[in-house]
Parts: sequence; structure tokens; C-alpha cells
Amino acid sequence: MNEHVSELMTPDPIAVNVDASYKQLDELLAGSLISAVPVIDGHGKPIGVVSEADLLARLRHRTGETRPGLFSSAASRQDWDKSRGLIAADLMTTPVQTISSSAPVTLAAVRMAESGVRRLFVVDGTTLVGVVSRRDLLKTFRRPDAQIKADIEQHVLDRALDVPAGQATVTVEHGVVTLVGRLESHGDADRAGTLSAAIPGVVEVRNRLDFVWDDHNLHAATY
Repeated sequence: MNEHVSELMTPDPIAVNVDASYKQLDELLAGSLISAVPVIDGHGKPIGVVSEADLLARLRHRTGETRPGLFSSAASRQDWDKSRGLIAADLMTTPVQTISSSAPVTLAAVRMAESGVRRLFVVDGTTLVGVVSRRDLLKTFRRPDAQIKADIEQHVLDRALDVPAGQATVTVEHGVVTLVGRLESHGDADRAGTLSAAIPGVVEVRNRLDFVWDDHNLHAATY
């Protein structure tokens, strides 16, 4: 029961075309209280992003300063070029980091960590449909304990494992799940813990389930 990016993203984000001017971009970021805006092409595909850091390149380089030479880093030359940029096409950072609206939120968290960005722009196919931030991903841990408990009872114990009523109990406190009871096999007990950990909002699982027979040892003896 993994959540998808579409469930946590902010839909229909503000976007600009490649010809948006420096001043328009500055006013848009300030007026909308956002730190970055995606740049889209004529088909709604995100092709770059302009952030406050991109706009600040103009302050990092003095007027009349010459462009860094060939022996300077590519990043230094690009930053200098942005300091002279007048429209989004000149100022934007590429490539833009995107993710599918149907992707699991766990993948979004991994992508953000790997790329070092604070947000991912969400696409349906190639069309921009939303934006998901680190703060959005953390929403999953604000689910009520009662809702987490109900999900584990319904989706894990009842549907996935077909555990008879009263054979196992679930308690949840501040997102920490405790499973107590006696299931049919060691495998079922382990699976209950694994599946419970995948329920959105779970911080930790304390699996104290006992079992009637140890199918793990049975499998080992077979080999």
C-alpha cells in the first residue's frame, strides 16, 4: 500500500516560458513565496528550472568583469553566463529533475537524496502536472495513529495474511507499531512485520508476533 507521488504533490505548479524576463522571474518568486520555478516548452514539458540562486549570479559577478577563461571550471563559466542572462532560457539550470506522478514516494525520496535537490517536478508522460518537495514527502508521517492501525488490520492482517480476528493485535503510538499475537508460521510473522513497515506513516515496527511452526527451519532442511 505504498503512496504515490500524485497523492502528495502540489498540482498545477506555477511555470514560465523560456522568454520570461529576469525581472518577471524575480517578482514571481518573491510574490508567490517560492524559491524556484520550472521553465516549460510549448508542449508543457519542463526543460529547466530557475531558482533564487540562479538570479543571484548577477550579484556574484561585477559589471565589466570578463568571462572566466578556458582553464576555469565549467561551473564558473556557467555562473558568469547566468550573471548576464536576461530571460529564463539564459538563466535556467538544466536538466530539470522530474519524476512520474505514478512513482512511489520512496523513489522520490531516493531521487532527491541522490541529486541533492529540494523538490522534483512531477510529470504525466512529459507534461508538467505538479511539484513534490521534501516537506510534501514528510506528510506521510503525519497520518493519525488510528488510521495507521486500521490500515494494518485491514490490509495486512485481514487481506494479505487472512489472520482470524483476535489472533493478533496492533497498537500504534506516534507512528511506532507493535504487533502482538500468535500466527500460524514463522514466515507469516515475518511477513506481517515487513508489510506493516510499508504502510504509509509507519516510523518503526516492533514485531513481537509468535508462531505455531517454524517454516524457516523446514525450508532449510529441504535443501
